[in-house]
Amino acid sequence: MPAPALSVKNLALTHAGRQLVHPLTFTIQWAESVALLGASGSGKSLTASALTGTVPEGITASGEISLGTAFRPGDCGSAEGNAGAALISQDSQTSLNPLVPVGKQLVIPLRRAGLSRTEARREAALLLAQAGIDDPATILPRYTGELSGGQLQRVCIALALACRTEVLVADEPTTALDAVTRHTVLASLRSWVSKGRTLLFITHDLAAAAALCNRALVMEGGHVVEDAPMAELLLNPRHPYTKRLVHAASAAPPHAGTAVAA
Repeated sequence: MPAPALSVKNLALTHAGRQLVHPLTFTIQWAESVALLGASGSGKSLTASALTGTVPEGITASGEISLGTAFRPGDCGSAEGNAGAALISQDSQTSLNPLVPVGKQLVIPLRRAGLSRTEARREAALLLAQAGIDDPATILPRYTGELSGGQLQRVCIALALACRTEVLVADEPTTALDAVTRHTVLASLRSWVSKGRTLLFITHDLAAAAALCNRALVMEGGHVVEDAPMAELLLNPRHPYTKRLVHAASAAPPHAGTAVAA
């Protein structure tokens, strides 16, 4: 049986002696799309940082993560994260270089992947379109300070896709998007997974997770409290926190809390 795309063993994160994420152990198979669900403060984003080698300063990480090759979760990654996984960060403001045009930032990983300069520019425009940018040609020469929050988040999505890794960790990628762009981004991520790649989709939006993922891990207070196929979790949640999560999602209007001016 082939090794999983992502294997996590006893991943734990602490700060000043306080346990933020308790030891986690789970695996994700190739071409699997898995949601990591939970409220703010549950440990989802810290887990994402460990998986991509971008643990914040001051956080102590332990355990073992395997993305093709094993590495320690406290190891620093490149600007794009660990070589085996790309990260769509929740904080788009700090994920992009304000001194470099958007197009150049997208071209760098594409050139590293072997594309010519012309091919990389063409691919950069295509990735922006896939991320929901209507007119990529006007965005490519701009700097981040000229873009709205929604546009910045879509650029971050395009940049992660440009890294061409087999594993993508998406940390709340639809939070700052309007409903139409949200749909476009989810379709782009679904297409990305359909090519045999692996996605960990971190969100508090159960509707988005259900539209994209076939399995879910639920976090509460730094613990994974439930791990189940998405359909089973929606129909028969077992943990009390998961039951509250499903009930709240079923009672909320469609896309409530997910739309922000783009």
